Amino acid sequence: MAPRANWKGYLKLSLVSCPVALYPAASSSERVSFHLINSETHNRLKQQYVDSVTGEIVESSDRMRGYEIAKGEYVPVTDEELADVALESTHTIEIEQFAPRSEVDEVFFDSRYFIAPDDKVGEEAFAVIREAMKKRNVVGLARVVLFRRERILMIEPRGKGLMATTLRYDYEVRSEDAYFDEIEDAPVAKEMLDLANHIIDTKKGKFDPATFKDRYQDAVVELIRAKRAGKPIEAPRPAKTGNVINLMDALRRSVEAETKGERESKPAQARPIARRATKRATPAPAPKPPAQRGGKAAAKSGTKTSARKRKASLPQAR
Repeated sequence: MAPRANWKGYLKLSLVSCPVALYPAASSSERVSFHLINSETHNRLKQQYVDSVTGEIVESSDRMRGYEIAKGEYVPVTDEELADVALESTHTIEIEQFAPRSEVDEVFFDSRYFIAPDDKVGEEAFAVIREAMKKRNVVGLARVVLFRRERILMIEPRGKGLMATTLRYDYEVRSEDAYFDEIEDAPVAKEMLDLANHIIDTKKGKFDPATFKDRYQDAVVELIRAKRAGKPIEAPRPAKTGNVINLMDALRRSVEAETKGERESKPAQARPIARRATKRATPAPAPKPPAQRGGKAAAKSGTKTSARKRKASLPQAR
């Protein structure tokens, strides 16, 4: 079942429009959340707004917004007055411009939304806008009012739908010069760079978000389970960290550690099996037949044997 839409209205490109709905692409509802409770009674606490001067509780019907123009001096603004200045983009996402995706700096990215058709009639117009952007490999830039504020939207094809990313305004994004100007242009030694590249190669792989577990979330869940079951709570052991004295030495040790880990991660059959060397008695060579023996002794022995055989075969003289 699809989640509830955050916004409903029309997606418009020139004279082509279709009803659409915006759905949040991510949610934090699955995270462990806590309530404030009374430490003595364990009853949940209720939040109340109190007048900072009189100390009296202010009911929701008496609350309103105010813009501070001086210390303790505010200009009051009602919800009705804010509604009166609502812009046309409250109900329409009109694509004003197209640009290559690479030209939109990701530092401006804020929140992600999925855009889907809101009825069957508008699916054809929706598909035309989606396929046209896909074919030209561009993103659309539009504006829409979300949560009482007008926001810039970057719209791009995603599967059978569209994905919208709210963009921060230019005045909201800080310049990196204030943080990077003090960094010196230090030369990098080739040997150090080669070692760092080797470490990168051993850790290279495809991004799979399922492999990155929320370890803090898991630890909190285990903590709650242990407390609920009345089990003792074991404090986690602090990770061992070594002081980096020499960068080159640290890089070399990192390469050794990564290489060792890569070897150990291979299947057992892929690694050569080391066998213990055992001493075995060397069998004595088999004696050679007389005919194969070399040397003068062999030749002399062979001559005597032949002479005896010939003498035995001669008839006896009478």
